[in-house]
Amino acid sequence: MLALDYLFAGLALGAVAALSGVGMLVTYRATGVFNMAHGAVAMLSAYLYWQLSAGWGVPEWAAAIAVLLVFAPAFGAVVERVVFRPLQRRFASPAESLVATIGMLVLLLGVAHIVWGDQARHPASLFPNDVIHPGGLTVHVEAFADLGAVIVGTLGLGLLLRLTPLGTQIRAVVDRRDLAELSGVNADRVAAIGWALGSVFAALTGILLASQLSLDPFNLTLVVLETFAMPVIAGLTNIPIAVAAGIALGIGSSEMNLFSPSPGPVLDIWNALHANLPVVLLLLALLARQRLAQSGGGDAGIATTFAQRRAAEPSIPMMALQYGLAAVALFAPLLLDPVHLREAQEVPALAIIFVSLVAVTGYSGQISLGQAGYAGLGALFFAKVSGSTPELVALLVGVLVAGIVGFATGYPAIRRRGLFLALTTFAVGTFVSRFVFQQPYFTNGVTVRRPSLFGWSLAGDHAFYLFELAMLAIAFLIMYNLRSGALGRSLIAIRDNEDGARAVGVDVRSLKVLIFTVSAMLAGLGGALLAQQKVAFDPTNDFDPLGNSLPWFTVVVVFGADSAAAAVAGAGLVVLVNAVVGQAGAYLIIVGLLASFLGRLPGGVAEVNRRVIEWVQTPRALIRRYAAHAAPRPEPVLSERGRAALERLRAARAERS
Repeated sequence: MLALDYLFAGLALGAVAALSGVGMLVTYRATGVFNMAHGAVAMLSAYLYWQLSAGWGVPEWAAAIAVLLVFAPAFGAVVERVVFRPLQRRFASPAESLVATIGMLVLLLGVAHIVWGDQARHPASLFPNDVIHPGGLTVHVEAFADLGAVIVGTLGLGLLLRLTPLGTQIRAVVDRRDLAELSGVNADRVAAIGWALGSVFAALTGILLASQLSLDPFNLTLVVLETFAMPVIAGLTNIPIAVAAGIALGIGSSEMNLFSPSPGPVLDIWNALHANLPVVLLLLALLARQRLAQSGGGDAGIATTFAQRRAAEPSIPMMALQYGLAAVALFAPLLLDPVHLREAQEVPALAIIFVSLVAVTGYSGQISLGQAGYAGLGALFFAKVSGSTPELVALLVGVLVAGIVGFATGYPAIRRRGLFLALTTFAVGTFVSRFVFQQPYFTNGVTVRRPSLFGWSLAGDHAFYLFELAMLAIAFLIMYNLRSGALGRSLIAIRDNEDGARAVGVDVRSLKVLIFTVSAMLAGLGGALLAQQKVAFDPTNDFDPLGNSLPWFTVVVVFGADSAAAAVAGAGLVVLVNAVVGQAGAYLIIVGLLASFLGRLPGGVAEVNRRVIEWVQTPRALIRRYAAHAAPRPEPVLSERGRAALERLRAARAERS
């Protein structure tokens, strides 16, 4: 009897998980874009529902109708028109569209954080939350209402996709947009409808979920992100399988309450598994699958389109000016007062983490959304080991541990690229966050101290900042060696065309593992420095997969995925904006806006810099080009046979004229 009670109790969560998975599949099947911002749209819709009903006194049913039938479809159509249509028009890679959705996610998180703050809200339930007891069972009416909403929505969607011309047009646009347009299909209208439908499903997910959980920007968004397991299990194609997986997840999570181990390590592991079952399911589903049905193929060349370097290289005076300004900017904090100097110490640590993303994404075209996990591991193991060993040795241990995890992640990355790889790295980072950083066994009693060098303490702010700059210089030296020589050419070949690189003999397998290992080690170094800067290990605020990994990746892409110098500039912007505004997530709105409009400017800030340099040097280039064209051209030296052929050609032209 108790098992049945738990089964009925799990229907509510399972129905919402299924609804979220269906919404992501709808958007993906209609547009070819995997919407990483699905959870943020759900969160924003839930906040609007709460604002209308609890804040302004609108009846719950009217607030739900306004959000579901007015705001959600309008929001989806606007997003398609403003953000994704420019990407589709220039046939951008799936990786670019993925980054645009992450930018939208970051933007919506920033908006919600500023407008509503971090205080938890409790919206009223959309359906009656009565409890009935048929035959002695405990049944929540809301659970069956949620399940009914899933069934009705899924059946209606299935009929739309299979029995209407719109369904045929959707499949045609996703498979080959160019051919669909040649056959007369209005691809823009189809994509707008797909985004509108996906937003409606996201809004309904947020409204139903917010009544079961406390509503705050990061919590609800992350819960919805964890339902990525549903579309992954469905192979990004099968909606009924996604629904079944969601319901099974909810019921299985509820039934786990029947088993309660005795207090001890087993109980701690069981509780962690119970609380993070969606994350475990997502990781297992990704590791078990050999491939995903990715629209447009598994293009790994994110840096190829985002940061194509211009043919014109900066002149020596221009390079001297740029490096001089960079040196002044990096050493200027040494002149600041102690308070501002401590804030500036975050820049080199973040810069090293961002540079690690440039290594894996910009230099080899692999998308990594789990960098906060590597950084957190470096910080955690540095903190745990530094109590019994010299701090520099502990720093090396933290870097090596992060590298080992990166090495293990590199093996699944061998056969993954594009969206598949992005989801895998996100799942790994989330798994590390939930099962390592949030477990008291690993984090209790952890203390962080700043290192000493040859008996010289680096606890002082000026000394520690100089030590950070030295570590940043080492990171740049590593990046230089990755980019130059045969290794650099091989990595660029993988970035531009992985299949082509493999065809000409590049050892893609080994290089993928290498670049993931080096990137993780750099991230571990940056994470350890970040913990030393704050003299504390704070996984919630510093190494969260949603609050840090995704925004960090977005910053790197916005500033130039293949530019280590641009990564340092991005770190400076993050710290500067947060310090000026006085809020930790203030930079999210700026970065989210820039990322959402990358379709109009591939390459981001680094590309703007290159275009400015090219524009400044254009007069010289034009003069050289004019001089080359104005100079008399010598007559070509031809053989007797060549001269005879040329005479015949001239005679033929004269005869035709």
